[in-house]
Amino acid sequence: MIKRKICVVVTARPSYSRVKTALSAIKAHPKLELQLVVAGSALLDRYGNASSYIEQDGFKIDAKVFMVLEGENKTSMAKTTGLGVMELATVFYNLKPDAVVTIADRFETIATSIAATYQNIPLIHIQGGEVTGNIDEKVRHANTKLADIHLVASKDAKARLIKMGEDVDYVFNTGCPSIDIAYQVNKSPQLNFNPIEKYGGVGKQIDWEDGYLVVMQHPVTTEYDDARLHVTTTLKVVHELGIPTFWFWPNVDAGADGTSNGIRAYREKHQPDNIHFFKNMIPEDFLRLLVNSKCLIGNSSVGIRECSFLGIPVVNIGSRQHRRARADNVIDVSYAQEAIKKGIKNRLENRQNIKQSHIYGQGNSGEAIANILAEVELRFHKTISY
Repeated sequence: MIKRKICVVVTARPSYSRVKTALSAIKAHPKLELQLVVAGSALLDRYGNASSYIEQDGFKIDAKVFMVLEGENKTSMAKTTGLGVMELATVFYNLKPDAVVTIADRFETIATSIAATYQNIPLIHIQGGEVTGNIDEKVRHANTKLADIHLVASKDAKARLIKMGEDVDYVFNTGCPSIDIAYQVNKSPQLNFNPIEKYGGVGKQIDWEDGYLVVMQHPVTTEYDDARLHVTTTLKVVHELGIPTFWFWPNVDAGADGTSNGIRAYREKHQPDNIHFFKNMIPEDFLRLLVNSKCLIGNSSVGIRECSFLGIPVVNIGSRQHRRARADNVIDVSYAQEAIKKGIKNRLENRQNIKQSHIYGQGNSGEAIANILAEVELRFHKTISY
């Protein structure tokens, strides 16, 4: 039997958790052959080097693409994407996949879409049809218009793609593969490791056993100049509250330099004794840390997706997740210091009232994706009526 060669491109730390169970299902499927390309910030130590976790999980990496230019600003984002197109085009030429998979909406994912589409390779887009409040939404929709097959994470996303003119026969609601990991964690949610002993990190030793917060705040590309101010405001609030906190480093987006510098400057000047900082964790450990926390604070999509499934209270700050479908675990606040503090207190007081939600899947998305990829017509040309 000739297997279909499915090339999945992982470009960043969060992208791996988004597709980990799909990678396992593709690898195990008798009709599919997994080709795995790791690129971008997923290869960089300062962003957690997801490639090391990928290999530890037993996946063979067929190609590594170093494409991130220094600067973490709008110009370096554009140049990184251009370099990605050049390098990925060569990778696809050499691997000769039957189809290429691009994930979600990070700025560099458009490089995967262009490199595949321009070589007449069918493109599969995971997590299209969602809306957010920054450049990611434009990238996501651009990926959609280049893609031939769509594997979306919710009913709303499927309806939106159909309204955008995509062929209903090639839009599949599989749910989000990251929910599969949340599903497994939910069956055994105990925190079975010491975060500081296992991952090290930077900062004071904190007394977290009696309860803690988690913060993950990324820059917003359309609010690039305010990245440092935004993160400093959140730092002030969390520091003043005095609750033990695990804080995670930002993604490599325009403004990440401002966010990172803001964290470093505040840490050096104030030396907060209730905050410990991490670069990365494997997805299972991160979700287990979240499910045992008091609250997640910041603007990460994990607060919208996995935390909704696990029933974890979330304070979503600012515009990064604007208009994305969310459950009642999320409260939205502005960047103002008092608004953030009020939001945290609200979530802590209502912790017991938050219910689990399945708007992003039931926990079987990876298997569903592999089954679709094994049977769907892998076509490049498509006809759409507008």
